This record gives sequence, C-alpha cells and structure tokens, in this order.
Amino acid sequence: GVNGMDRAKALLFEGRALAVVGEKTYTSDEKGIKALFELAEKKALRGAAVADKIVGRAAALLMAEGKAAEVYAATLSEGGKAVFDAAGVKYAYGVLTKEIINRRGDGPCPMETLSAGVVSGEVMRAKIRAFFADK
Repeated sequence: GVNGMDRAKALLFEGRALAVVGEKTYTSDEKGIKALFELAEKKALRGAAVADKIVGRAAALLMAEGKAAEVYAATLSEGGKAVFDAAGVKYAYGVLTKEIINRRGDGPCPMETLSAGVVSGEVMRAKIRAFFADK
C-alpha cells in the first residue's frame, strides 16, 4: 500500500500547497500558513505525514508541536530545519534556503519575522492567532 508520505507528496506534486495525511487527509491550495495553522489548532497533525510547499520556522514550529510523524518541504528554510533537528522530527526537503521571502520578494516573510526568538509551538500558535485576528 501507499504510505502516508508518498500520498502527501503526490498531492503536493499535483499542485496542492499543503497535504496532510493522517487519520484523515487534508489538502489546501492556499498560499501561506493559515491552513497549516488551522490544522495545528485542531490537533490534526498528530502522527500525520505532512507535505508543504514552503516551510519556514513558524510552520516547522507548528508541525513539531503538532507531533507530525514526518514532513516533506519543497522549500525549507534553515530556521525550519533547525526546529526539526531540535525536535527530532523526521523530514526531507527539495530546496534548502536561508530564509523565506515575502510574496513581494523584497524582505522576509511576515511569519519568519513573527517566529523570531520563538521556541515553543504553543507560543507560535498564539502569535499566529493574534496575527490573523488583526486581519
């Protein structure tokens, strides 16, 4: 049978931005961290295989705290990699980059900025919750 990570990666390569394969399968086409954040809030990452287009520090903190079984990042930031290494999360990536750039391409992604100095996934979730509440 196809394992969860094979399935998650297949969904990503078909064009999804995020695929989470656990007890249930979730996919999103949305750019950004919102879909992952919502799954983390629902505790839907636990034991799941997660394939994500772009994983920076903030996303990695959510995945680690959410107890994802393994992660594939098409693009992973060095900060995200450090989070996975520290948390012992099994991961693989396509491209490793210094940091995740914002959509305009002129500076760091707001989530990278938001995650600066944060080491707890719970704190990260609270900061993202506040970020989206302001929107």
